[in-house]
Amino acid sequence: MIRLGWRLLFGDPAKALGLIFGIAFATLLITQQGALFVGLMLRTQGLIEDAQEVDLWVMDPAVEYLDASQSMRDIELQRVRGVNGVKWAVPMFKTTTPLKTPEGRINNALLIGFDDASLIGATQRFLVGSVEDLRRPDAVAIDRYGFVKLWPGEPIAVGKVLELNDRRAEIVAITDAAAAFALQVILYARYSQAVSYAPTGRHQMSFILARAGEGGARTVAQRVTAETGLKARSSTDFSEMTINYYLKNTGIPVNFGVVIVIGIIVGVAVVGLTMNMFVNDNMRIFGVLKAIGVTNSQIVGMLLTQCAIAAIIGFGIGIGLTAAFFTFAATPTSDLRGFFLPWWIAAGGLFLIVTVVLVASVASLRRVLWVDPAIVFRG
Repeated sequence: MIRLGWRLLFGDPAKALGLIFGIAFATLLITQQGALFVGLMLRTQGLIEDAQEVDLWVMDPAVEYLDASQSMRDIELQRVRGVNGVKWAVPMFKTTTPLKTPEGRINNALLIGFDDASLIGATQRFLVGSVEDLRRPDAVAIDRYGFVKLWPGEPIAVGKVLELNDRRAEIVAITDAAAAFALQVILYARYSQAVSYAPTGRHQMSFILARAGEGGARTVAQRVTAETGLKARSSTDFSEMTINYYLKNTGIPVNFGVVIVIGIIVGVAVVGLTMNMFVNDNMRIFGVLKAIGVTNSQIVGMLLTQCAIAAIIGFGIGIGLTAAFFTFAATPTSDLRGFFLPWWIAAGGLFLIVTVVLVASVASLRRVLWVDPAIVFRG
């Protein structure tokens, strides 16, 4: 029966190809959009992920997510350091500032300043130079994407000069840090250097980065909040808080969800219509099979096998196209840098495609179950 089902499926190449490529297109939509959504959400907390030594973030009580920092008084740093369970705490400065290259290119940059003494919180992923190079005068590090954006076509190298608010900055290192949510040039500098490039007023400290001791990050975070009145979160909780903000307060989930639903609808429509035409064209064959004693369960098994074959081939093509998309489009210097296809998105896509094929085949299966063997003898 399986062999017969295979021959019937590919007996009409046009319908078979239409079915397979319909499933492939649905797979591409579902998995690509799902992976893009996941990558975009991960971008929102890239800066938290890069600060590997830090497990505790302290901020103004009004802050709801990473990109909406509120400046705090310098004295808050000493108050946090005085909380039992805090091993160490350092300041962090974060703002957006305009920059200009000697060639006349103008752009906005995310400027991040770290503790002058320890440089804690800076990314550890450097392509050229190291974090220690930031100790030099007027020194800044730039991410690879930013360098390519400002100097397209030029080899990545240090020594370039920028103008930040009429002040000179020299690029001494190139990083491979995680991309920011609002894709832009990312600059790193010592705290004192960063605040001189982009003065923000009387209060300049954006976050306090800390390390928890005995009790764990969440316990110490609760203690910091209770004793200082500031908002303290573990790195994991702050990441979740940032992602949840974008999920609840932006249209991103709806936009991606609509495309995924369209992919499911396309799959149901293509599979349903194609299977319906396939059953219509082969109704007499099913009648003959019933007339010679083939049971309904055997015929249904044959049809489900056909659907499974089409689903596997179509899914393979669709997931292959998705993987190729991220391989060639998500390069380190592209706007999609950092995006990838998670294995669980691929597994979820397979589950959805199998479900779509089964749901779309139900109507056709019912028609086969009720086919009258006498159809063979009718004109």
